[in-house]
Amino acid sequence: MPDVAELRRTPLHDRHVAAGARLVPFSGWEMPVQYEGIREEHAAVREGAGVFDVSHMGQVETRGPQAEAFLQRALSNDVSAIAVGGAQYAVLCREDGGIVDDLFTYRLAPDRYLTVTNAANHEKDLARLRGLAADFDVELRDAAGDWAMLAVQGPRSRDHVQAIADAPLPARMEIATRVLAGHTCLVAGTGYTGEDGVEILCSPDGAGAVWDAVVLRGATPAGLGARDTLRLEVCYPLYGNDLMESRGPIEAGLGWCCKEETGFVGAPAVRAVREAGPAERLVAFEMTGRGIARQGNPVIGGGEVTSGTMSPSLGIGIGMAYVPTERSKPGTEMAIDVRGTQRPAVVAAKPLYRGPDA
Repeated sequence: MPDVAELRRTPLHDRHVAAGARLVPFSGWEMPVQYEGIREEHAAVREGAGVFDVSHMGQVETRGPQAEAFLQRALSNDVSAIAVGGAQYAVLCREDGGIVDDLFTYRLAPDRYLTVTNAANHEKDLARLRGLAADFDVELRDAAGDWAMLAVQGPRSRDHVQAIADAPLPARMEIATRVLAGHTCLVAGTGYTGEDGVEILCSPDGAGAVWDAVVLRGATPAGLGARDTLRLEVCYPLYGNDLMESRGPIEAGLGWCCKEETGFVGAPAVRAVREAGPAERLVAFEMTGRGIARQGNPVIGGGEVTSGTMSPSLGIGIGMAYVPTERSKPGTEMAIDVRGTQRPAVVAAKPLYRGPDA
């Protein structure tokens, strides 16, 4: 465990302390894992609205006449398809197809983009992008110090944010500049919970006012614990658990965001796996008996659990695991070694949670 004095703090740290948050080390930051409790915060997001401090995420700004061409080379998706004011998910790959990180990129202007990185990977991503940028007429800038970042998620989240905004909020997978609680922000129709909502990028000095305004209107402060249970119920992969450099996007189920025809770094390796078929696949599973599987638990007969938890919405143990492709079809029974005891489970269709209207 790192020394607390070595951990970075977000601009909202004082709010977390005042709210009684349990703070834990996470990717070099001191972050709230929960306030009232994970189940309560999870339910708030599924049923109403929750607000997360995600200021630990990194940002890289790319601008210049070859910004699109550069990002087309660096990222797996078709960057040319992002309209100004649009958003796109992609992975950053090694030459052998291994996943370096998964990223969201926003097109702020014809020749200006903002890419959001995972906190633990920011410096690694920045170094890799800088190396790739050497062949292009672009300016690449570490913008992590420019922004605080909040995620307001849940069926009532847009109502709470709209109440403090100067104009209508952008639609899903779009981004726009808005004034919130008196501060100019970027508001994006994205998130990591499976619910509707927005992510807000604002100046570090303005983060407190925006946080206070959405909490005042009814958004529940939520920590990393609920963020993890929410994303796992809808089978959003987490880098460091489900995504890693030793595996590629096809086996991770992310082939949909890989457009090999664009020639991104790693495209030939990704195409080869797509055409041959992966040896293993990342599947979702549900426990059919007692026990909760956790990251690192072996799957009997081959494979390993990458994420696991008790689902607050479903009331059962759930998770994701890499298993041999021939055993990846939904409905396939499996057994997981949980601390020396074999626990029964079944491969399930994604997402595990589909909402009350599904």
